[in-house]
Amino acid sequence: QVQVVESGGGVVQPGGSLRLSCIVSGSTFRLNIVGWSRQAPGEERESVALITPAGSPNYASSVKGRFSISRDNAKNAVYLQMNSLRPEDTGIYYCVSRQGANRYYGQGTQVTVSS
Repeated sequence: QVQVVESGGGVVQPGGSLRLSCIVSGSTFRLNIVGWSRQAPGEERESVALITPAGSPNYASSVKGRFSISRDNAKNAVYLQMNSLRPEDTGIYYCVSRQGANRYYGQGTQVTVSS
């Protein structure tokens, strides 16, 4: 049974930083693409960043240059460092682990960017 648990959300002022963490258990983590998605109020969920088993990242254009994704296969962990945050980055951030055609999401962590 795959379990995905996020942490690290909060409230931050525009221009600030946050670091999200995610632990994935019950899967062959090192073989999976993992990443982060987000959902703003009234919007559909969108992919923010993904990282391959080899460590190659891919970012949505809206966060490129501001966000950085990384993984630690020894800890079954994936991280999202978010810098220069903007109000439009507000939303619930979900960690996702991909196993073939399956997608496993956590419960999400709230990020609010507001002055």
